[in-house]
Amino acid sequence: MGFVKTKDGAEIFYKDWGHGQPIVFHHGWPLSSDDWDAQLMFFLEKGFRVVAHDRRGHGRSSQVAEGHDMDHYASDAAVVAEHLDLRNAVHIGHSTGGGEAARYVAKHGKGRVAKLVLVGAVPPIMVKTAANPGGLPIEVFDDFRKNLVANRAQFFLDIPSGPFYGFNRPDAKVSQGVIQNWWRQAMVGGAKAHYDSIKAFSETDFTEDLKSITVPTLILHGSDDQIVPIDDSAKLAIKLLKNGTLKIYDGYPHGMCTTHADVINPDLLAFVQAAG
Repeated sequence: MGFVKTKDGAEIFYKDWGHGQPIVFHHGWPLSSDDWDAQLMFFLEKGFRVVAHDRRGHGRSSQVAEGHDMDHYASDAAVVAEHLDLRNAVHIGHSTGGGEAARYVAKHGKGRVAKLVLVGAVPPIMVKTAANPGGLPIEVFDDFRKNLVANRAQFFLDIPSGPFYGFNRPDAKVSQGVIQNWWRQAMVGGAKAHYDSIKAFSETDFTEDLKSITVPTLILHGSDDQIVPIDDSAKLAIKLLKNGTLKIYDGYPHGMCTTHADVINPDLLAFVQAAG
């Protein structure tokens, strides 16, 4: 574990465990690299080198006031990859981290990336626009900002207690520990970063990034994702990729890497190990 400093002075915290082919994990909003615990341990035990960083303003990375946009996020990921000299790496991004990973691969990954995985990811674009009529209205994200400013601590309990893990569904097996761990990760980060990141994950258009990616790319998405609805994300993203595969999990929630790690992890491993 350590820190690496970006050109604009942000200090990015990262974990670097094990040896072998590197698997790089990009976390979602407003969490940290700890959200990948189940995957880090799984791939570490399978003989891989696992790397995960905390996005600027999130987790243990410095709470800088500026740079909370996808270009900076991708550039920061590149700084980590270059610092650790990561090559032949598989990048796995969840939610906002999926956008970050896609932009990193498109803009910085040439010669370093073997494959890409997008899990419950935000690309191509979340917000409703004339070009994206199936997107979520801007008012949804305005409410996010309003609730974050009014009472971030309560807001960050409401999200994991309800839609993030599908714990608001009648047959859900609710884990208080999972809820508290989500809250713990979120509250360590900075309110400014979390506020600005809402615009980054909802309004960034990744269409050209997806079109330019040539490495094998796997998209995993739950059909009951209440945070990033599948019809306006995965089902559109797969049409833009040159070398993509889409796998849909019936009834799975946004946070399925935690709630269904026993299913997701072997599927990730199969993709990583597949030829080509």
